[in-house]
Amino acid sequence: MKFKIHRDHFATGLQQVLNVVGSRATMPILSNVLIQAEGNQLSLTTTNLDLGIRCRIQADVEVPGGITLPVRKLATIVRALPNAEVEFDASSGNQAKITSGGSLFRMMGISEDEFPPLPSFADQHIFNLQQDEIVGMLKNVSYAQSKDENRYILNGVFFQFKENQLTLVATDGRRLALCSKEVEVAEGNAGDLILPAKTVDELQRLLGQGDTVKITFSDRQVAFEIQIAKDDDSGLVDSIYLVSKIVEGKYPDYKQVIPKETENRIKIERELLAECVQRAALVTSDKNNSVKLKLTNNLLEITGSSPEYGDSHESMAISYEAAEVTVAFNPQFLLDPLKALAQDEVYFEFKDELSPGVFKTLDSFLCVIMPLRLN
Repeated sequence: MKFKIHRDHFATGLQQVLNVVGSRATMPILSNVLIQAEGNQLSLTTTNLDLGIRCRIQADVEVPGGITLPVRKLATIVRALPNAEVEFDASSGNQAKITSGGSLFRMMGISEDEFPPLPSFADQHIFNLQQDEIVGMLKNVSYAQSKDENRYILNGVFFQFKENQLTLVATDGRRLALCSKEVEVAEGNAGDLILPAKTVDELQRLLGQGDTVKITFSDRQVAFEIQIAKDDDSGLVDSIYLVSKIVEGKYPDYKQVIPKETENRIKIERELLAECVQRAALVTSDKNNSVKLKLTNNLLEITGSSPEYGDSHESMAISYEAAEVTVAFNPQFLLDPLKALAQDEVYFEFKDELSPGVFKTLDSFLCVIMPLRLN
């Protein structure tokens, strides 16, 4: 195998596939990137067996072929090369020679035959969606995923394609975030999957580089074909292909968590409330990690306190004329949806001090937050 490539294109491609590789790979081959050269393209692939990624970059290929090399070390070397033009030669055994200007590196690799192939699968559900919409939906819900490994079924984001709607849900048992959008779901194409948290992170990092993403899934696997906007400077040709195992099991009935009725609803300036909650929470501690929201006549008061640091008081004008209510929440649970959303105004619905609070927007988003006991 022999090719010439622009250093920055090579570095960009390696950076795209680097994150999938864990710092402690179970087998040496899983620390490597599979480099395959053919035509005018270089294909770069990494996998940890649960998650795999492949991207293609432009290259001047003289002799086609393939090799695998330690991806982290290779990426570090490529970034440090002195000249923009890089020559890569792996024609003898499993050794690669990398030349740039006055620099020469020889790296030992492993045969491409030992690299585990990315899975292909049938029984597919196929959807073509806009990247910016999906990344926005993931941002709106992903903070609510559970980090408790004992509740593995909640360690991810639930995707449901049903009745001409895509719904994304995440919950850790103490809060639940949901958003939905209209999509065409043909008869027989409906389905759902739980996308693991690691894949959610990787997807949010990769989306937004182009217009569309093609989602294909079966009972066990999901693949995302992410189109990349044509850009001569990027070196990326067409797409990034991300394939992942899905969390096996049945997602709990999230509709049971959403309150059927809330007696009060107020409209709130999102950024102003976030700033007030953030300041009020400055005096809270790990033991006293709560802020109180007190609603009185056209006034919302937000307070925090702890024996170690003292107390805080914030207030903001609202339109509210019902009975006085005080309810306590974990401040981070209030801040996460407020920071994730882009709308200027949100609605907060509540009933009493023992019932969940609900943030809503006018366009199919809600976040249910369980209250804390008032001291």
